Amino acid sequence: MNEAIAILVVEDEVLIRMDVAGQLEAEGYQVFEASNADEAIHLLANNPSLRLIFTDIDMPGSMNGLKLAEAVRDRWPPVKIIVTSGHRIVEITDIPDGSVFFSKPYKHDAIIGSMRELLSS
Repeated sequence: MNEAIAILVVEDEVLIRMDVAGQLEAEGYQVFEASNADEAIHLLANNPSLRLIFTDIDMPGSMNGLKLAEAVRDRWPPVKIIVTSGHRIVEITDIPDGSVFFSKPYKHDAIIGSMRELLSS
């Protein structure tokens, strides 16, 4: 069997993060978790196997999910990005090229389908 694809889930709400991580692990992904952008940057810097980041926009810390997405695109261009929010509507021009946005509540199947599509490109 192939090595599991590594995904980073960045979400400050613990129950949502645990739910997303659990669903991704059930799909066979290796999941890393961060509660803010600072933790996410640290994990990305120390885990070159990470292939995709799934981040909420609104969270505490030095940067929100949109700034995190920009930082990831600048420092780790091959990493795919999915941005999500329950409080904002985001235009495609607000996120890095090639990224995907989902409003909360999102459908698990739609997220998995989008991840598979991003990871295969």
